[in-house]
Amino acid sequence: MLHDRVLAELDADAERRSAAGIVIPATASVGRRLVWSAVVATGSNVRQVQPGDRVLHDPEDLAEVEIQGAAYVLLRERDIHAVAAPRVEDGGTGLYL
Repeated sequence: MLHDRVLAELDADAERRSAAGIVIPATASVGRRLVWSAVVATGSNVRQVQPGDRVLHDPEDLAEVEIQGAAYVLLRERDIHAVAAPRVEDGGTGLYL
């Protein structure tokens, strides 16, 4: 990976559930919805994300790539909206102040 690029694998959850437990199919029309992906590799200039983290991003702002038969998405670090990582302490925001 080069520069500020992040290689991620889309989560396989096609269907979602509402808070009440109702199944929402992947084909349901909703507004602009962000998706979670698992980070596989990062470029040398990526500072906030590490392989193994889960990132939240817009599925329309990405490039799809196939590597050895597996499908991945290629993002820029600036296109990531949130990071879920086990290294973030409870109650911490992960922001640098």
